[in-house]
Amino acid sequence: MQVSPQDYQHVPIDIQTGKLLDWLQDRRHCGRRWQAQVQRVRERIQAALRDMPEHPEITELLRGSYLHYFHCLRIVEILRGTEANTKNLFGRYSSQRMKDWQEIVSLYEKENAYLAELSSLLWRGVSYEVPALRRQLSRCQQAQQELARREDETQLGANELRERFLASCRQYGIAGQDVRRELLAQVQALPSLLSRVGDGASALGDAIELYQACVAFVCDSPGAEVLPLLRFVASHGNCSVFRWRTGRDPRSLERPELRAEPDPPQEDTIDWGDFPVEPPQGGDIDWGITVEASAQGDDGGIDCGGGQKGQEGTIPAEPSAQGDDGIDWGDGEKGQEGTIPAEPSAQGDDGIDWGDGEKGQEGTITVLEAGTEAPEDVARGSDALTLLENAETRNQFIDELMELELFLAQRLLELEDEADVVAMSQLQVAPALLQGQSGHRVRAQLATARELLAQLCSRSVQHLCMILASPRYVERVTALLRQKLLQAELLLAKRDALAQRRHRALAEQAALEPKLQQLHLRIKELQKLIEADISKRYGGRPVNLMGINV
Repeated sequence: MQVSPQDYQHVPIDIQTGKLLDWLQDRRHCGRRWQAQVQRVRERIQAALRDMPEHPEITELLRGSYLHYFHCLRIVEILRGTEANTKNLFGRYSSQRMKDWQEIVSLYEKENAYLAELSSLLWRGVSYEVPALRRQLSRCQQAQQELARREDETQLGANELRERFLASCRQYGIAGQDVRRELLAQVQALPSLLSRVGDGASALGDAIELYQACVAFVCDSPGAEVLPLLRFVASHGNCSVFRWRTGRDPRSLERPELRAEPDPPQEDTIDWGDFPVEPPQGGDIDWGITVEASAQGDDGGIDCGGGQKGQEGTIPAEPSAQGDDGIDWGDGEKGQEGTIPAEPSAQGDDGIDWGDGEKGQEGTITVLEAGTEAPEDVARGSDALTLLENAETRNQFIDELMELELFLAQRLLELEDEADVVAMSQLQVAPALLQGQSGHRVRAQLATARELLAQLCSRSVQHLCMILASPRYVERVTALLRQKLLQAELLLAKRDALAQRRHRALAEQAALEPKLQQLHLRIKELQKLIEADISKRYGGRPVNLMGINV
């Protein structure tokens, strides 16, 4: 079937954009050396742009990133209006601007170099520029999503650390504003709390007697005393360790002070001790030995051997009779002047008793064994603490209280278990104190014991007791809590840094989107210009450039 020229006129020409330049060269619409021709055109355009008239449309055209053939045609059209007064009698323009741009247009049209350039621009935009901008936009969007996710994670981590910090502060019973000061302030409430525990132990008197009677009956040892410390606290309350140990009240208490941990010494600072500001004159060193001068008044010397008494420059073996000081190395007779007597003199001179003198002599030193009371009945150190403040007696009190709790729990179980025939038969010969106990009374005593244990073994009381025992514990707890708070602050700072990066990615995306939109418009424009130019070359047949997805 033959196609008529009229029908052939409507057959479209489909050209793949990637092969457009080869298609134009194969059909000799463009030369092979179009790149060199376009390079000359670009040089002429750069020179012509130095002298341009003030025109808004020209300014808008020059604002673009790249000027091509059709832009140059539009500039020539504008110059025909602005340079109309330079036209001569022959219809030519004497303006250099017009001559430059007309020459640029003619160079573009030589061998249709402009068509090859437009095809190259179209292919570069479709194959490289658009995908590159899309990849950048995709990276910006992915970065925003990732950074937003990490922001949420760091915020959750900071909140968790903050909650852990506040939970730890609640365990210590503080608000967390000033950890160290609040911990030290809580120690002041410890004595009243321990006093309440000591007063509450008075309700366990009957339980202690019940346990005492049970031990005496079961173990057949009526003289053995059980729970001595718990019994003492139940009778006398939370008194001092001095009274528990000696049985009498102290005249005064000298409690150890809770001192804050001193600041650490500065780095590279060495304490060499207390030296005098100025050294002794003449470089002399005082060894604590008095050099005896001779009876004639001459300058003394040092005698390293046993010289005779009174010789010049010697240290006499015995002190002189004139009352000069001397040193007795232990061989002197009692009462000689300048010696240390073996026994103190009767005139009341101070002396040192090394254990051979009689008791009660003036100037003696009495050495007390560790743990004994002071001679003035003054409680010092740990003796001045209460029984529940001192770690050793507090642990003993807790042990005895737990022992009593276990006994009461077992006794309550026996009373509630009516099927225990063996226990009932054993208690038939027991004292009336054991047989007269009821389950309700034992249960009340057990609840009291457990309540006291809960108060003493609570975490807050343990921390307060450790603070009272060691100020360094306060520093450790403060550092631990501040570390949690510091980690939360670091996570918040990291979250802020991530937010800044996310904002930068958002700003970059906002700057890339208009560029991509302008690139799409430019590609569409180039596509229409190329299709129209090729269509004119083939008698108006429709031309379709394939493979452009923008």
